[in-house]
Amino acid sequence: MRFAGLFFFLVTLATYGFSQTPALQAQDDFQSWNDVHLTVAMSKHVDFYTRLTLRFGKNVSRLNDERFAIGFILKPTRSLSITPFYWYVNMRNAISQFRVENRLNLAVNYVFPIKRFGLSHRSTIERRLRQPVNSWRYRAQLTIDKKIPERIIPKAKVFMSDEVFYDSFLNRFSRNRFAVGITKTLNPKLSVDIYYMRQNDGIARPGDLHTIWAAWRIKL
Repeated sequence: MRFAGLFFFLVTLATYGFSQTPALQAQDDFQSWNDVHLTVAMSKHVDFYTRLTLRFGKNVSRLNDERFAIGFILKPTRSLSITPFYWYVNMRNAISQFRVENRLNLAVNYVFPIKRFGLSHRSTIERRLRQPVNSWRYRAQLTIDKKIPERIIPKAKVFMSDEVFYDSFLNRFSRNRFAVGITKTLNPKLSVDIYYMRQNDGIARPGDLHTIWAAWRIKL
């Protein structure tokens, strides 16, 4: 009986400890996200696509996330692009351990025919293969951009976007990302996006992020 009582006490203590661990994580964080996109034209309507990402968190003091994507961009029209791709994700979880996740993605982007400014919508279906439960996620992003006058910043645009996430595991819209920044074309093969992104997520820890994001885009 004493052994049973001690066992029950230890199990209860361990369960309580693990259940409280996420709550010890800060809800807010300042992070730095860094992308390198490489696009190689294979034909008029098909591009090869790959992407490398490093994300630094805990007030930019440690590596939180490393990702590698590979896929294709299909362009049936000038306004429509379809991108199937695989994403390898190795990220730190709520208890500071790295876990690998494999994602199968299908993104569809449509650019509306508006002359005075740019308006596009991207829908992404994401199959998440992970432990202990696989799930899927739907992401919808709307982006508005406008050319900056040449006398101010040549070959540049200012943009603003908002993206919402629906998670099948949670059965709800769980995340929102708002971003504002500048796209600067350095030469015909190289451009860079520099922007601030604010993420709000009531489930993930940390879920409320202030992020400076730099994305380098190389076209060959």
